Amino acid sequence: MNKINELFANSKDRKLLSLYFCAGAPTLDGTADVIQTLQQRGISMIEVGIPFSDPMADGPVIQDAATTALKNGMTLQMLFDQLKAIKEQVHIPLVLMGYLNPIMQYGIERFCQACVDSGVSGMIIPDLPFDDYLKSVKPAADKYDLRVIMLITPETSEERIRFIDDHTDGFIYMVSSAAITGAQKSFDEQKQEYFRHINAMQLRNPRMIGFGISNKQTLQAAQDNAAGAIIGSKFVSLLSEAGGDANLALDRLFEALAQ
Repeated sequence: MNKINELFANSKDRKLLSLYFCAGAPTLDGTADVIQTLQQRGISMIEVGIPFSDPMADGPVIQDAATTALKNGMTLQMLFDQLKAIKEQVHIPLVLMGYLNPIMQYGIERFCQACVDSGVSGMIIPDLPFDDYLKSVKPAADKYDLRVIMLITPETSEERIRFIDDHTDGFIYMVSSAAITGAQKSFDEQKQEYFRHINAMQLRNPRMIGFGISNKQTLQAAQDNAAGAIIGSKFVSLLSEAGGDANLALDRLFEALAQ
């Protein structure tokens, strides 16, 4: 069974926490250490960012991390090599999050094969049109038993949400707002209503809520309304401040999430 499906099948009564970091930032060779540390500290799933020069869905924190990673010399092939080296030690799902351009340049079939070879369970491609997903990406992903995770926002129509639910597997990434990534202090009533509306749809796929989670209030709201929460910008900032020390960054993250 794909590790993503296995995670959700075995976690009915616990709230999941997934963290994002950008490969190659703040240090070129830190990918393996960050992943292994997060696994040891009980993180449920890890999103590994593929650095790209124009990350349109991301706020300044993740944009800066991508710029740092590219300056450090991180490439997609180097990332696969780093992941492959620790494949046997990683037991939680790894999801690559990256934009379509570098993946297409690498080649969809080759990319999927490399994901399997390096222990990756799925991918998130924010700028992938759904029609292209159905025609080009899904067949290759299905061939290699990979999950392509789609994002929904408060502006996604109910019809489109149900279509995504019918044609994807793994989980649905539920973006808390239509804005770019970045920390928020709280989720207002409009966002809470959006969460309740999606819950009432009784979708087939589990959902994870991301964008803006940085403290106890936003974490609890996400975990109360979905299978769990995804934290990106807050952890990326803390990892940078800690000079790549994932243990220290996690200590500071858990402290922030308790407040």
